[in-house]
Amino acid sequence: MRAWIALLLAGIVATGPVPAAEHNSRRALYFGSVAMDIPAEMHRRLRPLTDYLGAELKQPVQLRLSSDLNAAAGEVADGRVDIAYLTPVAYIKAQRTGGAHLVAKTVTRGEKSFRLMLVVRRDSPIKSVRDLAGKNFAFGDPAAILQRAVVVNAGLRLEQLGTYKFIGHYDNIARGVANGDFDAGILKDTTAFQWEKKGLHIIYRSPELPPYNIAVSSRVDEKTRNTLRQALLRLDPRDPAHRNVIESLDRNYDGFASVTDAEYDVVRTLVKPFEK
Repeated sequence: MRAWIALLLAGIVATGPVPAAEHNSRRALYFGSVAMDIPAEMHRRLRPLTDYLGAELKQPVQLRLSSDLNAAAGEVADGRVDIAYLTPVAYIKAQRTGGAHLVAKTVTRGEKSFRLMLVVRRDSPIKSVRDLAGKNFAFGDPAAILQRAVVVNAGLRLEQLGTYKFIGHYDNIARGVANGDFDAGILKDTTAFQWEKKGLHIIYRSPELPPYNIAVSSRVDEKTRNTLRQALLRLDPRDPAHRNVIESLDRNYDGFASVTDAEYDVVRTLVKPFEK
């Protein structure tokens, strides 16, 4: 009997709780994202990146997409996702409420910053921000307060618009303006560049802003965070395999660069009047 009890206790010790570091190295990591397009399109865009990161980290990286900006920020903050592709405002929310950590920022056409663009149809009589007074305007996610801050910073109060609506993804905005459902709208620079070829015209470019980024939950250990950072910084558009990873995410991206939290202070200042 004593021998049997000893064996039982040994089994309990052997199969007891796995140390946190060992557990983290074995489990799948969940990758989230702000919803910039329909889920099927976001899966297509992000899959090459998650496959690459899984190989580099030597553990599975699985997509767990968020429904909107607030959800994306909340899921990183509370650890439901480990890694996420975030807008500046989503990162700031996640950092403030859950201690999210920046890993790397995107590089667009050689620039380590991005801009928001106000766009109209190419044949529109609207030529400047002043001309938007009384017009019908399209915004994206209601939680994307940087979009409203940029319009106001451009010199147009929201109450000067005729009407405005929040219609979700950037592609929704682009299509809405192109189809004539809206007189104007606001787009991320890379989306605006793509739709310039499809009949849209940029009438205003915001000042340079800290760009979209990859951030991690505070539950991700420092070793994994550093491995992830090096994997992102190593992506080289001159390598065809790497170029596929980068351009699947956004065809105007060149890769990733190092980043600090202080770079996002300019966004914190811009959006402060719009925070509840």
